[in-house]
Amino acid sequence: MKDSIIKQHNVISSEMLYSHWQGHRSLTRRVIEAFPEKDLYQFSIGGMRPFSELAMEMIKIALPGIEGIVSGKWEDMESMPTPETKKEILELWDKVTERIDALWPQIPDGRFEVVEAAFGLYEYPIYASLLYFIDNEIHHRGQGYVYLRALGLTPPPFWEREEQGGLM
Repeated sequence: MKDSIIKQHNVISSEMLYSHWQGHRSLTRRVIEAFPEKDLYQFSIGGMRPFSELAMEMIKIALPGIEGIVSGKWEDMESMPTPETKKEILELWDKVTERIDALWPQIPDGRFEVVEAAFGLYEYPIYASLLYFIDNEIHHRGQGYVYLRALGLTPPPFWEREEQGGLM
Protein backbone atom coordinates (compact mmCIF):
# COMPACT_ATOMS: atom_id res chain seq x y z
CA MET A 1 0.00 0.00 0.00
CA LYS A 2 3.05 2.18 -0.44
CA ASP A 3 1.53 4.37 -3.14
CA SER A 4 -2.10 3.85 -2.19
CA ILE A 5 -4.36 6.54 -0.88
CA ILE A 6 -5.96 5.41 2.34
CA LYS A 7 -9.40 6.83 2.94
CA GLN A 8 -10.74 6.92 6.45
CA HIS A 9 -13.97 5.00 6.87
CA ASN A 10 -15.73 4.10 10.06
CA VAL A 11 -16.20 0.35 10.02
CA ILE A 12 -17.70 -0.12 13.46
CA SER A 13 -19.95 2.09 15.55
CA SER A 14 -19.47 2.85 19.22
CA GLU A 15 -22.53 0.71 19.97
CA MET A 16 -21.10 -2.22 18.00
CA LEU A 17 -17.75 -1.97 19.81
CA TYR A 18 -19.55 -1.82 23.16
CA SER A 19 -21.57 -4.95 22.30
CA HIS A 20 -18.43 -6.72 21.11
CA TRP A 21 -16.59 -6.00 24.37
CA GLN A 22 -19.56 -6.91 26.55
CA GLY A 23 -20.00 -10.13 24.55
CA HIS A 24 -16.42 -11.08 25.41
CA ARG A 25 -16.98 -10.13 29.04
CA SER A 26 -20.08 -12.35 29.16
CA LEU A 27 -18.08 -15.31 27.87
CA THR A 28 -15.18 -14.65 30.25
CA ARG A 29 -17.64 -14.56 33.14
CA ARG A 30 -18.83 -18.05 32.16
CA VAL A 31 -15.21 -19.23 32.12
CA ILE A 32 -14.77 -17.94 35.68
CA GLU A 33 -17.99 -19.74 36.68
CA ALA A 34 -16.70 -23.00 35.17
CA PHE A 35 -13.75 -23.22 37.57
CA PRO A 36 -14.00 -25.18 40.79
CA GLU A 37 -13.35 -22.76 43.67
CA LYS A 38 -10.01 -24.28 44.70
CA ASP A 39 -8.67 -24.52 41.17
CA LEU A 40 -9.65 -20.94 40.36
CA TYR A 41 -7.14 -19.83 42.99
CA GLN A 42 -4.52 -22.58 42.93
CA PHE A 43 -4.32 -24.36 39.56
CA SER A 44 -1.72 -23.29 37.03
CA ILE A 45 0.36 -24.82 34.26
CA GLY A 46 3.94 -24.06 33.34
CA GLY A 47 4.38 -21.24 35.82
CA MET A 48 1.39 -19.24 34.56
CA ARG A 49 -0.72 -17.41 37.14
CA PRO A 50 -3.90 -18.98 38.52
CA PHE A 51 -7.07 -17.89 36.70
CA SER A 52 -8.22 -15.82 39.70
CA GLU A 53 -5.20 -13.56 39.13
CA LEU A 54 -5.86 -13.41 35.39
CA ALA A 55 -9.51 -12.48 36.03
CA MET A 56 -8.39 -9.74 38.40
CA GLU A 57 -6.00 -8.39 35.77
CA MET A 58 -8.96 -8.11 33.39
CA ILE A 59 -10.98 -6.32 36.09
CA LYS A 60 -8.08 -4.01 36.95
CA ILE A 61 -7.86 -2.97 33.31
CA ALA A 62 -11.58 -2.75 32.52
CA LEU A 63 -12.77 -0.65 35.48
CA PRO A 64 -10.16 2.12 35.50
CA GLY A 65 -9.97 1.72 31.71
CA ILE A 66 -13.59 2.67 31.07
CA GLU A 67 -13.31 5.45 33.63
CA GLY A 68 -10.16 6.76 31.88
CA ILE A 69 -11.79 6.56 28.48
CA VAL A 70 -14.70 8.69 29.67
CA SER A 71 -12.87 11.17 31.89
CA GLY A 72 -9.30 11.30 30.59
CA LYS A 73 -8.13 10.55 34.14
CA TRP A 74 -6.27 7.24 34.31
CA GLU A 75 -6.15 5.82 37.83
CA ASP A 76 -3.78 3.15 39.12
CA MET A 77 -5.04 -0.26 38.09
CA GLU A 78 -3.28 -2.13 40.88
CA SER A 79 -5.18 -0.80 43.89
CA MET A 80 -7.90 -3.50 44.00
CA PRO A 81 -7.24 -6.55 46.18
CA THR A 82 -8.22 -9.99 44.84
CA PRO A 83 -11.48 -11.20 46.36
CA GLU A 84 -11.16 -14.38 48.39
CA THR A 85 -13.95 -16.40 46.77
CA LYS A 86 -15.23 -17.14 43.29
CA LYS A 87 -18.58 -15.63 44.27
CA GLU A 88 -16.85 -12.37 45.20
CA ILE A 89 -14.88 -12.29 41.93
CA LEU A 90 -18.12 -12.81 39.98
CA GLU A 91 -19.86 -10.07 41.97
CA LEU A 92 -16.97 -7.70 41.25
CA TRP A 93 -17.05 -8.73 37.57
CA ASP A 94 -20.75 -7.86 37.48
CA LYS A 95 -20.16 -4.49 39.16
CA VAL A 96 -17.53 -3.66 36.54
CA THR A 97 -19.96 -4.70 33.79
CA GLU A 98 -22.61 -2.39 35.27
CA ARG A 99 -20.05 0.43 35.40
CA ILE A 100 -19.18 -0.11 31.72
CA ASP A 101 -22.91 -0.08 30.93
CA ALA A 102 -23.35 3.21 32.79
CA LEU A 103 -20.26 4.98 31.46
CA TRP A 104 -20.20 3.89 27.82
CA PRO A 105 -22.97 6.31 26.74
CA GLN A 106 -20.91 9.14 28.25
CA ILE A 107 -18.00 8.69 25.83
CA PRO A 108 -17.92 11.96 23.89
CA ASP A 109 -18.03 12.01 20.10
CA GLY A 110 -14.52 11.83 18.68
CA ARG A 111 -13.03 10.52 21.92
CA PHE A 112 -11.93 7.21 20.39
CA GLU A 113 -9.45 9.02 18.10
CA VAL A 114 -7.81 11.04 20.90
CA VAL A 115 -4.24 9.96 21.72
CA GLU A 116 -3.65 9.54 25.46
CA ALA A 117 -1.31 7.62 27.71
CA ALA A 118 -3.63 5.01 29.20
CA PHE A 119 -2.67 4.41 32.82
CA GLY A 120 0.14 6.94 32.23
CA LEU A 121 2.05 4.31 30.23
CA TYR A 122 0.61 3.42 26.86
CA GLU A 123 0.26 6.34 24.46
CA TYR A 124 -2.18 5.36 21.73
CA PRO A 125 -5.53 6.48 20.40
CA ILE A 126 -8.31 5.54 22.81
CA TYR A 127 -9.71 2.99 20.34
CA ALA A 128 -6.33 1.19 20.31
CA SER A 129 -6.25 1.06 24.10
CA LEU A 130 -9.78 -0.33 24.15
CA LEU A 131 -8.85 -2.96 21.56
CA TYR A 132 -5.90 -3.88 23.79
CA PHE A 133 -8.27 -4.33 26.76
CA ILE A 134 -10.30 -6.77 24.64
CA ASP A 135 -7.24 -8.55 23.23
CA ASN A 136 -5.78 -8.97 26.72
CA GLU A 137 -9.04 -10.48 27.93
CA ILE A 138 -9.18 -12.93 25.00
CA HIS A 139 -5.55 -13.93 25.62
CA HIS A 140 -6.11 -14.65 29.30
CA ARG A 141 -9.45 -16.33 28.67
CA GLY A 142 -7.56 -18.67 26.34
CA GLN A 143 -5.31 -19.59 29.26
CA GLY A 144 -8.45 -20.32 31.26
CA TYR A 145 -9.62 -22.67 28.49
CA VAL A 146 -6.31 -24.56 28.70
CA TYR A 147 -6.65 -24.80 32.48
CA LEU A 148 -10.22 -26.08 32.30
CA ARG A 149 -9.29 -28.70 29.70
CA ALA A 150 -6.31 -29.79 31.84
CA LEU A 151 -8.73 -30.16 34.76
CA GLY A 152 -10.95 -32.42 32.63
CA LEU A 153 -13.66 -29.76 32.34
CA THR A 154 -15.35 -28.52 29.18
CA PRO A 155 -15.14 -24.75 28.79
CA PRO A 156 -18.06 -22.79 27.35
CA PRO A 157 -18.11 -22.60 23.54
CA PHE A 158 -15.89 -19.68 22.55
CA TRP A 159 -18.27 -18.52 19.84
CA GLU A 160 -21.15 -18.00 22.28
CA ARG A 161 -20.54 -14.41 23.30
CA GLU A 162 -23.95 -13.39 24.56
CA GLU A 163 -24.71 -9.76 25.13
CA GLN A 164 -28.05 -8.45 26.26
CA GLY A 165 -29.90 -11.62 25.30
CA GLY A 166 -28.50 -12.17 21.81
CA LEU A 167 -25.63 -13.95 20.15
CA MET A 168 -22.71 -11.89 18.96
